[in-house]
Amino acid sequence: MSTILEVNDLSVGFRQDGQISRAVKGVSFTIEKGETVALVGESGSGKSVTALSTVSLLGDSAIVEGSVIYNGQEMIGASPKRLRDVRGNDISFIFQEPMTSLNPLHTLEKQLSESLALHQGLTGDKARARILELLNKVGIRDPESRLGAYPHQLSGGQRQRVMIAMALANGPDLLIADEPTTALDVTIQAQILELLADLKQDYDMSLLFITHDLGIVRRIADRVCVMKDGEIVEAGRTSEIFANPQHSYTQMLLSAESTGTPDPVADGAELVAETDQLKVWFPIQQGLFKRTVGHVKAVNEATISVRAGETLGIVGESGSGKTTLALAMMRLIQSEGAITFMGQDVRKWSTKELRRLRAKMQIVFQDPFGSLSPRMTCEQIIAEGLGVHGSPDGRPARELVAEVMTEVGLNPATMHRYPHEFSGGQRQRIAIARAMILRPRLVVLDEPTSALDMTVQVQIVNLLRDLQRKYDLAYLFISHDLKVVRAMSHRVMVMKQGDVMEYGAAEEIFEAPKTDYTRELLAAAFASHVTGGV
Repeated sequence: MSTILEVNDLSVGFRQDGQISRAVKGVSFTIEKGETVALVGESGSGKSVTALSTVSLLGDSAIVEGSVIYNGQEMIGASPKRLRDVRGNDISFIFQEPMTSLNPLHTLEKQLSESLALHQGLTGDKARARILELLNKVGIRDPESRLGAYPHQLSGGQRQRVMIAMALANGPDLLIADEPTTALDVTIQAQILELLADLKQDYDMSLLFITHDLGIVRRIADRVCVMKDGEIVEAGRTSEIFANPQHSYTQMLLSAESTGTPDPVADGAELVAETDQLKVWFPIQQGLFKRTVGHVKAVNEATISVRAGETLGIVGESGSGKTTLALAMMRLIQSEGAITFMGQDVRKWSTKELRRLRAKMQIVFQDPFGSLSPRMTCEQIIAEGLGVHGSPDGRPARELVAEVMTEVGLNPATMHRYPHEFSGGQRQRIAIARAMILRPRLVVLDEPTSALDMTVQVQIVNLLRDLQRKYDLAYLFISHDLKVVRAMSHRVMVMKQGDVMEYGAAEEIFEAPKTDYTRELLAAAFASHVTGGV
């Protein structure tokens, strides 16, 4: 095999406040023609910076040293024209979050045609034919009807497929995929990985795959480079790294998986919340007079309950109704059917009447950075609920903030900092502290670990278990990560397109699923135990 990319002693620093911080330190690796190499490590390890350095995409503040040779030509210090020729043409990128990578103001056709016009000079009917070919290739159904669609009109998996189509538009030699499956459901994740494997073979491409998920690496990579603090601490064949990891950091990453089971629920535990035949339908309105012509059936007749000290895991693909069900239970959206909270029927309660119960039902969202105000300090964010509901025990707000910060593993001395000054895991701890300071009885956890590194996931799962044990909390745990659900949940509900497919004890659901859909979810979630490269 011939070497397509050769990185030698690559170092990258960034100027900030008159100082230079080193993000990448002396990294060296190669990618052969037709090979898949994975860069693995936690957030901040330097994976993405290394990849962006290959075609000088880091901006003026970056100081890049070393050598990056693509097909025999040096990329470090190459002319702008040479770099433009290589970017998107010979080396293409797929980024982690397609919603932010795609232009929300342009249709799919316009965004795909830009690259074809720039690199291949294709316009008009020829460009459209190529776009339809690409969309077909990446599995977009009925692509002609999608040409005029905007990114927000597509699902997460469809948006990622469009990003892959854009990356493939000019037949690249090397595809760099930066966390392309992190925010996707397990079944969609499996489809994207299978698609990349097929496309790699069809186009005879090389693939640089950046991820923190070792399960994916095991399925897709020929070789692995493990990064920590800007350095490659271990590299080798995938099978060898997994079978016999040498470095302590690699061993830690491999062992970082949420395991075990939650503490059993006490006999006679108080029923905290339940629903009976809960239904959430959103009307579809058309015409000048907004006549209702149909409904989006987000949740259909869901009957569930959760007791003190118990976790109900709610799983299913995006759009299955998981979050809608939780929001309806908390009376944050309208619904039909009975809702009981702490023994009281809250269906017909007014907003004013509900306010005194709001402190007892809290929610932790998926994206801590998006759910925390960038203009408020950590202290202000955590204490926000106290301003509405008052202190649970009459103590001063700052004292309670310091106490709950310690409880969730944060240093109270950092309460004056803003969200951007914390890591992803720390921001999630702030979000948990904000919910916990009011001493709730029910906490909705909406994908609280999906955007986190594996080691941080384990820490957050352990923290949530400890808090449940200490305060006898009832959890609704919404997730598409079935490994985390298995570690957290006493009972599990499987949803699909608003319908409850299965509902029962976690052990029964995982060991003896009754529906094909549940079996499909489980197969996709635990397929990472199968070894082999692409």
